[in-house]
Amino acid sequence: MNEDIQFILDSAKESMNAGIRHLEKQLVNIRAGKASPAMLGSVMVDYYGSQTPLSQIANVNTPDGRTITVQPWEKNMLQEIERGIMHANLGFNPMNNGDLIIINVPPLTEERRINLAKQAKSETEDAKVSIRSARKDANNDIKKLEDASEDEQKNAEIVIQKMTDTFVTKIDGIFDVKEKEIMTI
Repeated sequence: MNEDIQFILDSAKESMNAGIRHLEKQLVNIRAGKASPAMLGSVMVDYYGSQTPLSQIANVNTPDGRTITVQPWEKNMLQEIERGIMHANLGFNPMNNGDLIIINVPPLTEERRINLAKQAKSETEDAKVSIRSARKDANNDIKKLEDASEDEQKNAEIVIQKMTDTFVTKIDGIFDVKEKEIMTI
């Protein structure tokens, strides 16, 4: 196979893998009923004048499925951490007991579950768009190649389409798992 075509195929595959990684990262942030340290992944805390991710200034644990505990490495940061969680607007009400911050994660209502499933579906559709965009870019790059025969170009387009179909199927599988996780009480 032509080296240029192989390079384009490898680049397309990497772009599609990046789309999957991005989707997985986005879906981690969608709450699925049980407590997880990842729920506080977006929390930034004012740490001596600079905005710092919560995970860099405290231990975040889940002792059970409904509770998140945040234990700062410096006790004087409790108020700042509490403020950071409130500003993140995650819908949590942190309780400060003087040693650590305890967050009780309320159970999801049916309406909230449906909205979260819609949000997950939206993220899934965005990932599919990025996969199709990678396919389009690869096909355009192949058409621009002057040293590849028409047959090589057609075969490469077939390979790209198969790759696209594989990644779209993978995305659907990821969504099905997440939707089941969200809708399970």
